[in-house]
Amino acid sequence: MGGMDPALKPRLRRRSTFEYVAWVVCSLVGLGVLASVVTNPNFKWGVVARYFTHETIIRGLMLTIFLTIASMALGTLLGLALAIMRSSTIKPVAATAGVYITLFRGTPVLVQLIFWFNIAALYPNLTIGIPFTDINTAIDVNALIAPITAALIGLTLNEAAYMAEIIRGGFSAVGKGQIEAADSLGMSGWTKMRKVIIPQAMPSIIPATGNQVIGMFKETSLVSVLGVAELLQSAQLIYARTYETIPLLIVASLWYLLMTLLLSYPQSKLEQRYSRPSVRLPRRAKKVVLTEPEGIAR
Repeated sequence: MGGMDPALKPRLRRRSTFEYVAWVVCSLVGLGVLASVVTNPNFKWGVVARYFTHETIIRGLMLTIFLTIASMALGTLLGLALAIMRSSTIKPVAATAGVYITLFRGTPVLVQLIFWFNIAALYPNLTIGIPFTDINTAIDVNALIAPITAALIGLTLNEAAYMAEIIRGGFSAVGKGQIEAADSLGMSGWTKMRKVIIPQAMPSIIPATGNQVIGMFKETSLVSVLGVAELLQSAQLIYARTYETIPLLIVASLWYLLMTLLLSYPQSKLEQRYSRPSVRLPRRAKKVVLTEPEGIAR
């Protein structure tokens, strides 16, 4: 410790009496709640243990993970395109992205999911073809929009609106001097976006994206209203047959909690990585030895 830089030494904080009292009170409350949960026979922990790794629950968990990964990947790509449109100097393009973001952020996700599931009521058939020719293909929307398709579309389009604002916020964190320097070098708009803006915006974008991933994992429970057999719907299918509602809801909750904890660890590491200051403390200066009276350093 004697050779450590004073700026890097850990700060010591004196604990007050109130902090010790708070620890005791919180510990007693926590132990009381834990004892009540463990000893209450109505929780039926044996049923929870039996269904925790049930085949139906595991299949639902896999579908939940798939919806989370697919919706986040597609939503991030679409959100990047929307963020670029929103930052455009062409006003119709920026206004179109703004209307999209406002619409999908301003309406509940559950309403959007139900809307996409019933989109065939508005467009029962779609025709895709080349204009002014007889080359076209008819699509039966009712057959195309299955429950899982509607869930994927709804989650992706909603997530894209939030990711667009996160990415646009990252773009705003890039200093004007960096953009002016890129302009002075004659970079095109795409090159400037790819080489200058996006790399410098990533420290602001990645931690917020980690929060969105965790939120999306829990948000997939909403697709149970469409009949998609994800984690919550799988638990509902079992307790509709066995009438063991509370134990099956505990099983689903434990899986959501476990997966959230697993996702929180890499997210916290990313936050630590990108929250470090960009200016590092200077290393200890090397010893300078003068070789001549004039002061020439070696």
